[in-house]
Amino acid sequence: MKIQRLILAIAAMAVVMGAAAQGSTTSPYSRVGYGLLSDNASGIQRSMGGVGYAMQNGRVINTMNPASYSQVDSLTFMWDVGIDLTNLWSKEKDNRGYNFGGGLDYLKGLFRITKRLGGSFGVVPYSSVGYTFGNKIEGGEEYRGGSGGIAQLYAGAGYELVRGLSLGANVSYMFGTTTNSTSVTGESSAVFNRVMEVRDWNIQVGLQYAQRIGQNDRLVIGATYQPRKSMHGHTWGTLYDLQDSKLDTIGYTSLKGKYEQAQSIGVGVSYEWDQRLLAEADFTYQNWADVKYAPLQGFEDGNMKFDNRWKAAAGLQYTPNRRGSYVGAMMFRIGGFYSHDYLNISGSNVRDYGASVGVGLPVPNGKTTINIGLEWRHRYTTPVSMIQEDYLNITIGVNVNELWFWKNKIR
Repeated sequence: MKIQRLILAIAAMAVVMGAAAQGSTTSPYSRVGYGLLSDNASGIQRSMGGVGYAMQNGRVINTMNPASYSQVDSLTFMWDVGIDLTNLWSKEKDNRGYNFGGGLDYLKGLFRITKRLGGSFGVVPYSSVGYTFGNKIEGGEEYRGGSGGIAQLYAGAGYELVRGLSLGANVSYMFGTTTNSTSVTGESSAVFNRVMEVRDWNIQVGLQYAQRIGQNDRLVIGATYQPRKSMHGHTWGTLYDLQDSKLDTIGYTSLKGKYEQAQSIGVGVSYEWDQRLLAEADFTYQNWADVKYAPLQGFEDGNMKFDNRWKAAAGLQYTPNRRGSYVGAMMFRIGGFYSHDYLNISGSNVRDYGASVGVGLPVPNGKTTINIGLEWRHRYTTPVSMIQEDYLNITIGVNVNELWFWKNKIR
């Protein structure tokens, strides 16, 4: 039975690999760089502002810090499936727009390997690209569109070295393709495509230290590190002339040595009171300003560069009474964040901030929880104001907690 379930788990991963790599982004800002980056926060964590470095709970699959896997319940196998639905309102001077997107966000599993050692695997997003817009030019029209994304198929483990101190790591295979298109129609009509295909590896390490304060309170400090490294894969451009139906490939080149991923450091602290109130604050820093990102011949964009990225987030979760009524066992969440993004366009940095609320609904007679979140975020540029975006995201996650390792006694 266990082997059959593991086979089904692997099959499910294969099904969602392609879907997770496509992304559901609807922002013109995603045309820059690798697209909009993900912090791998689950639906639970997004409802708390996107915190997670110091989150340590045996009923949460916390890929933001793999050290947390060490605290998994010894009798269960956990699943967490997340869906994201997005409404976007955009404004640039007198122009206004509306868009809708959504789809599968992630799929994760968590299980116990041995005493003090837990493991996790799944598919999570790394970045996403998605946008469409156009404008009139002299003698015709210009249309721009983008799609795709980069996903990570990961496996990780967390081990409690000594009481309270846990160390973990995620190793992942990065895959996906992004396409940025420009089509021009008029006296001469052509389609330009820039394609980036990533086939790479990645690693993240994490550390957590938990200290009890009295009988009912607990303090957890967490940190993660992801190294700067060269990206692997290929990028190229294509030019399709609509007049003579001729397709040319331009500047086919390897990513290795020319494109890089930034070093990333995350730190957080959480405080839990009487298993009812959980408060956490996180900070993320990534030095994107120093990485290599070579322009593709014929597709140079002199208006684009990278800035160092940082993000501050904080969140709360309150459970009135786990062993009381149904309402008492519900988990109520709230959070907020502010982010200085890695994208810089024409000398203006892209930034966003937001707030979120959510609720965890326990399924009667079981440990499964349905998590629903509502997140609002505002994206803008400074010092020069360009496109302003307002998002309303609905996140739906199902956290399935099954008794895979329970042996019934025959009497």
